[in-house]
Amino acid sequence: MTAKPATEWWHAKTAYQIYPRSFFDSNGDGIGDIPGITSRLDYLHSLGIGLIWLSPIYKSPMDDNGYDISDYQDIAPEFGTLADFDELLAEARKREIGIILDLVVNHTSDEHPWFLDARASKDSPYRDFYIWRSPNEDGTLPNDLLSVFGGPAWTFEAATGQYFFHQFSHRQPDLNWHNPSVRQEIYKMMNWWLDRGIAGFRMDVIDRIAKDVDRGITADGPCLHDYLQEMHRETLSGRDVLTVGEAWSATPGSALLYSGSQRGELSMVFQFEHVLQQWDKVYGKWRPKPFDLVGLKAVLSKWQYALSDDGWNSLFWGNHDLPRAVSTYGDATGYHRESATMLATALHFLKGTPFIYQGEEIGMTNATFTSIDQYRDIETLNMHRLHVEAGLSSEEFIAVANRNARDNARTPMQWSTAPHGGFTTGIPWIQTNPNFSRINAAQSMGDDRSIWNYYRRLVALRANHPAIVYGTYQSHFDQHPQIFAYTRTFEGQQVIVFANFSVETVTLPLPDELQVEGRCLIANYQPVSRLKETIELKPYETLAILHAIQQPKESTAEGLTGTTAPDTKSRTT
Repeated sequence: MTAKPATEWWHAKTAYQIYPRSFFDSNGDGIGDIPGITSRLDYLHSLGIGLIWLSPIYKSPMDDNGYDISDYQDIAPEFGTLADFDELLAEARKREIGIILDLVVNHTSDEHPWFLDARASKDSPYRDFYIWRSPNEDGTLPNDLLSVFGGPAWTFEAATGQYFFHQFSHRQPDLNWHNPSVRQEIYKMMNWWLDRGIAGFRMDVIDRIAKDVDRGITADGPCLHDYLQEMHRETLSGRDVLTVGEAWSATPGSALLYSGSQRGELSMVFQFEHVLQQWDKVYGKWRPKPFDLVGLKAVLSKWQYALSDDGWNSLFWGNHDLPRAVSTYGDATGYHRESATMLATALHFLKGTPFIYQGEEIGMTNATFTSIDQYRDIETLNMHRLHVEAGLSSEEFIAVANRNARDNARTPMQWSTAPHGGFTTGIPWIQTNPNFSRINAAQSMGDDRSIWNYYRRLVALRANHPAIVYGTYQSHFDQHPQIFAYTRTFEGQQVIVFANFSVETVTLPLPDELQVEGRCLIANYQPVSRLKETIELKPYETLAILHAIQQPKESTAEGLTGTTAPDTKSRTT
């Protein structure tokens, strides 16, 4: 018999990320806010969402749009008040929606009281809350570590004659996690929010907290998992909450350190190997590589197999740091609906918790900016300056930025055909994508064939079919350059998923084990319930078929539940 998996309340949920500044503006100042989110909870409830991840809403000078926090226990006034947040929590709870907050504790704002005190004097009690180093004997920087946003990771403070360390903007000084007092202050803050009733945390760049700057280690420091286990003991233990760690450095092996059921650390991690697979190893996203489906499938499958028995996958195509999914992996012009729904299917039938980024459910696309003046993101503005100084023309940089810059995901949510997409009655903080007249929530909700209604059906399927939540993953056609196909098997049921990632019609010969008859759960062209010797998949066509299979014998149950490594020879190639 197939073993029953350990279940958590968030396993069958679908999460939705909100970038508050761009979601909905309730007061006409051009900036999205918490009351705006509350007013749109019914929209998310009708989509079937069970979790909302809010990007930072804390008090902040907004050098990096809220990822630079000046007060962890207050709300940025442009977003609202603590009373507004409490109302959001209460209204979300009525709709059985949990709220998880963005926990940004690798660094603070340079306007945080800790840093203001620390920078004033070497004798400050908060001096060791941050990382300070003296110049080298020749007056040069302590070392050659670089900021993620460009330039050195060290900024000189003339008042005390030392440099402070920052992995991001110079206005985001890194906290010194090796100081126990820092950790205890963070734990107290976390408990304050948890006691308020939130459902957990998404933990920003959590793999970077235990850095060792003198050894050049900025991620996966030697004390990282000690600190996470301490955090769990001090804040999370005994609470039924969800924690998701952002870890760009994570591998399938280290993911189990973060999220193994017996580790006492996190629920899951956001890993980015499928994103990095599309980027240049030297120039990153500013010189993207041609799309490679075979490589993408290899990464997705590797993570499905690695976390099949323990840990848990987070599933996502996009977020506030990444370009729009349909513009990256699909065809936003010729096959907008088809490719957007195909991408949704390919992701949502995998094992893990899916995260929908705001606007993804209506197929929002990348921005079409023509001038650097239209960008607001500090990373893009810094990189533009550095690239132009290095000899690249501004036009050449913008062409790449329109493909991969973070502001692609930060243009206002497109609610209707009203001015600025119905996001605000004022002037939006960043330009609205002009295609809001044809891509918006109001039209999508009223069209049964829309991307939005397709997402709604996907979310409902996950909530009602244990095979989608807990089924064993098996890939097929691994080397096919256009087709992503896999099966999910659980308790006598199997789901077969096909997704055509190309503009071409593909005829695919099927092995005997995939020639079945069942029920079509979802399809973005015509439903298919019977698979014969071949299947023809139109451009960006996708479908999922549920069928019954013979119950495995006791001796083979272990392999079918995914508790052993997959037999690569059995995969169809």
